[in-house]
Amino acid sequence: MSEFGRSVVSRVMPAAALAMALAVRVGGLSVEQGSLEIRILVGAVSTAIMFVTIFVVLDHAEAVARRVGEPYGTLVLTFAVTAIEVSIIVSMMLHGENNPTLARESVFSTVMITSTGVVGICLTLGGWRHRKQAIVRQGTSAYLAVLSALTVMTLILPTYTRTTDPGTFSAAQLGFVSVLSVSLYACFVFAQTVRHRDDFVEQHEPEHAARTAAHEGVAASALLLFIGLIGIVMLAEQVAASVEDALVAYQLSQADGIVGALIAGLVLMPESISAIRAALNNELQRGLNVAMGSACATIGLTIPAVAAASLLTGRGLTLGLPSVDIVLLVLALFICSISFSTERTTFLTGAVHLIVFMTFVFLIAIP
Repeated sequence: MSEFGRSVVSRVMPAAALAMALAVRVGGLSVEQGSLEIRILVGAVSTAIMFVTIFVVLDHAEAVARRVGEPYGTLVLTFAVTAIEVSIIVSMMLHGENNPTLARESVFSTVMITSTGVVGICLTLGGWRHRKQAIVRQGTSAYLAVLSALTVMTLILPTYTRTTDPGTFSAAQLGFVSVLSVSLYACFVFAQTVRHRDDFVEQHEPEHAARTAAHEGVAASALLLFIGLIGIVMLAEQVAASVEDALVAYQLSQADGIVGALIAGLVLMPESISAIRAALNNELQRGLNVAMGSACATIGLTIPAVAAASLLTGRGLTLGLPSVDIVLLVLALFICSISFSTERTTFLTGAVHLIVFMTFVFLIAIP
């Protein structure tokens, strides 16, 4: 596509996604209305528009991120994606019958996709192209420490508490853990952006100049990013709800696991592509910042937001993982601790992560 064509698509698609989402709502084809066949069809069209818009939003987010610099740049996309995921999960929780495990499946899928899938691809492709890549050990260790604490508190601990049924928190426990999660993530962001900023920034310059969106100023990119994200949020709600209805209609097992993985995959796509690009450009630390930052933000911000929605609406919320998922989660964290224990990575390190990721995907289909 020519530069002019890319410029037109970049300007038009965010507004097109928002217009499509509004048209669906005004036309009476919301997630609560219309026949099953029509909702599935609209979901397919919405998916195509949303898929293109995601790539456009990625370009605008990278333009803004490059302008503000690291590590602030990675936070731009991280907070945007977290807002998308919270919106989708809450809307899905309120769609149809009570779905207490959807938030758990979505957050678990996000952690597994980022820590094994995205990190695995970054390490494998980056290692294959550049043989060995450097990482900032202090920064990656900080990510892993925060991620380990948050995952254990929110996804494993509920399985073993005694006040309520296994897998659930009482209202007091849920509120307490939510406050701790937000506080820990706030401390992490302060350390990343202010106190220990150097621990998250590569010490060497990238091999080639960063690609910027010359056709758009940073203000225009920020505006189009905002419009595109709103459109993606509304379309993703339609897509996820259509998939859920289809799975229920065809009586497929593991419906929550599939929908949760779908939500995580959709909202993580921009960050995943950005992280992979960074690894291929020999900016591995930036790629890890994006991937691991997504996982930390998902738990640190999504779980408290969903918990608040649960407490306000009275809908049940099951956070504790089953034993199989706990094993996979612990394995993923253990492998990350080994991979990030040195300051150099190779493609073999990434291959190990990808093997665990493929196991996660396989067990969604055949638990």
